[in-house]
Amino acid sequence: MKKLYKAEFVDVRPISGVVANLSVYTAFTEPGDTMMALPIPCGGHITMGKKQLGGTAGAVHGLEVEYLALDYKEMNIDVDETKRRVEKLVKEGRPPKLVMFGASVFPFPHPLKELAETFHEVGATVGYDAAHVAGLIAGGAFQDPLREGADVVTMSTHKTLFGPQHGGILSWEKYAEKIRRAVFPGMVSNHHLHAVAGVAVACAEMLEFGGEYVRQVIRNAKALGQALYERGFKVLAEHKGFTESHALIVDITNYGDGGTIEEELEKANIIINRNLLPWDIKEGRHFMHPGGIRLGTSEVTRLGMKESEMEQIAEFIKRVVIDKQSTSKIKEEVKEFRKDYQKVHYCFENATEAYRYIKIR
Repeated sequence: MKKLYKAEFVDVRPISGVVANLSVYTAFTEPGDTMMALPIPCGGHITMGKKQLGGTAGAVHGLEVEYLALDYKEMNIDVDETKRRVEKLVKEGRPPKLVMFGASVFPFPHPLKELAETFHEVGATVGYDAAHVAGLIAGGAFQDPLREGADVVTMSTHKTLFGPQHGGILSWEKYAEKIRRAVFPGMVSNHHLHAVAGVAVACAEMLEFGGEYVRQVIRNAKALGQALYERGFKVLAEHKGFTESHALIVDITNYGDGGTIEEELEKANIIINRNLLPWDIKEGRHFMHPGGIRLGTSEVTRLGMKESEMEQIAEFIKRVVIDKQSTSKIKEEVKEFRKDYQKVHYCFENATEAYRYIKIR
C-alpha cells in the first residue's frame, strides 16, 4: 500500500472506513473541537455527521460539525464560500481543528489544493476520506491527495479499490506514532488478518493492472451517463461530462422517488441505490424516498464490460423506469445479458503471480 499510494506511512489495521475515520478523529482532535465536512445530503458520509443526525463524528467522538459549502450546479465544494465559512468560525473563536474532504457522492476531484493552505493557516489537520475513490487514486486517474495538501487519508478497501471489506490510513511519517496509538488499542484489538492478506493481494493487483482498470471505469461511467441522458434521464453535471469518477447521480423525480425506483430495478436484477440529492431535505424529501439514484461502474468494469455495454445497461434502466415495462420480463433479459460476463478481469490469473510484489518470509 505504501508503494501504491507513494505514502510515507500506512496503517492497514482499521477494519473498515468508519474505523479509519474514527482513528483520525481520535488522533487529531478532542471531543468538543470543530470539524468541517460536507453535509450528508451533499455527499458527506455518516461518519462525518452531527450528533443529532447520529453521525459518527458528533455522536461517537463528540465533535461539533460545521459544513463545507457545495456548489449544486458544479456538484463540488465551493471554494470561495468555504473560505468565508472558515473565516466566520475563526472570528467566533471556533476554528476548525480538522477538515474532512471526500464523500460518498464523489463525481469530481475535490478542490484540495485550493483549500489546504486555508485550513493549515488556522491550525487544522487536513483529512481526505478516499473510501469511494481509493482505486481511482491508486490508478492515477482522479487526484493525489497526499501531494495536494492532505495530512491524512482514510479509506475502505472494497469499492473502487477491489479488495475485501477492510480499511486503511495513509499519511506522513511525522504523524505515524499519533495514528498508531489511535488505531491500537483504542479502535481495534483484532485487525482481521484474513482481510489484511486480501488487501495485500488487491494492492498487488492494482500495481499491475490499476491504471488500465480505472481508466476504463471512468470511460464507462461517462458512457453510461451519456446513454442515460440521451434516453431522457436527468443525469447531474451534464455540462461537465457527468463525472470524472466511477459514480453518476441522477435526479429521478420526473419518474418517482429513489427508494421506489431502487426496488423496481432490483426486481429486474439491476442493482443501484437510492441517494439524497443536495436539495432534497429542503424540499421535504427523506433518505428512504429521496429524489435521486446513484450508479457506479466499478463492478461491471471488473466483469469485462466496456462502453457499448453501458448503452445496453442504460436501455434496461429506461425500460423499467420510464417505459414501465414488466420487470419479470426484463429480469430474464438481464440474466441472459449477464451470462457473457462471468470472468473477473484486471487481476492475477493465479495466486502465485502476486508474490512478485509480496515477499513471504
